[in-house]
Amino acid sequence: MDKVQLVVRLLFGLMLVVFGLNYFLHFLPMGEMNPSAGAFMGALMSTKFYFPVIKVIEIVAGLAFLTNQKVAFAAVIVFPVMIAAFLFHLGLDIAGIGGAAVAVAFNIFLLYTNRVKYLPMWA
Repeated sequence: MDKVQLVVRLLFGLMLVVFGLNYFLHFLPMGEMNPSAGAFMGALMSTKFYFPVIKVIEIVAGLAFLTNQKVAFAAVIVFPVMIAAFLFHLGLDIAGIGGAAVAVAFNIFLLYTNRVKYLPMWA
């Protein structure tokens, strides 16, 4: 199980860092979106703060996973971001649902493998 956790942690961390940095550095092309998804993304982009905050959270969590530092905390912090991405793709841009589903699965796996660290919150 330790090797599986290592692989998932590294893959998820790499995914988060790459897609987080892509927002700032634009090294991966954006695919076409349907009009509803584009309008929603445009509205979020117009706030000027939503995506920079989300992408910084992704990068910091990704670096935590890659360096094996504060993994339990990073898994909790990035979970709402992954759920929002999954729901966005589920409702507005089904073409990207695969990557979002993998990210949510990785996140849930890391939450589960670190469950002992969350027990004091329920005491």
